[in-house]
Amino acid sequence: MWNGKLKAVTFSFDDGVLQDKRAIAILNKYGLKATFNLNSSLFGLKDQYEANEKTIRRDKFLPTEIKGLYDGHEVAVHTLTHAFLPHLADETVTWQVEQDRKTLSKIVGYEVVGMAYPCGGVNFDDRVASVIKNTTGVKYARTTVCTHNFDLQTDLLKFNPTTYYVDVEKTFDLARKFIDLKTDVPQILYIWGHTYEMDAGIISWEKFEKLCQLISGKDDIFYGTNAQVLLK
Repeated sequence: MWNGKLKAVTFSFDDGVLQDKRAIAILNKYGLKATFNLNSSLFGLKDQYEANEKTIRRDKFLPTEIKGLYDGHEVAVHTLTHAFLPHLADETVTWQVEQDRKTLSKIVGYEVVGMAYPCGGVNFDDRVASVIKNTTGVKYARTTVCTHNFDLQTDLLKFNPTTYYVDVEKTFDLARKFIDLKTDVPQILYIWGHTYEMDAGIISWEKFEKLCQLISGKDDIFYGTNAQVLLK
């Protein structure tokens, strides 16, 4: 239970890009919380990509901007360099994760305990999860494998989100079902994505705000960061 409530909503966004600032303003407007997964070795990087016949900036923030920008939300690990961990040796997995965690903890002024696996597809395996569990301070790690349900999960080092928000119809359908849900057991709606996808038009900023508005302000729902929801 979260503050006496049996339902919880949390968001997760990867890569720490300039569009996070606009997303945070929308989240704050509706009293919602998110976790932002950052690559500390890439701070300050200038980057762009092509999508929908547009050039989209994916610039990273400077280290001095991080603490203020993400205040009120959660910063979490995304590895130092956005590495594909299943291809790395155990000691390199530890270094990529733990050094990122320690650097981020120093920057934000609290102990960083969360993580999202970088890269798409099957971006984790049992070995990598075991290494992270046994050699780092990470307490939960999110995959990109969506469950499309709200059930609690026992393995927090391979935590599967409910939905990827670029799947707009599915996400809105799940959000409505979650709002209407009557339950006597804890349930979680966990939504993930990348904020630059809104500039790319893969999902619009307007749709994102409508989603936030739809979910927000419900007396029977707890709104928290990933750590607040998963580590209750």
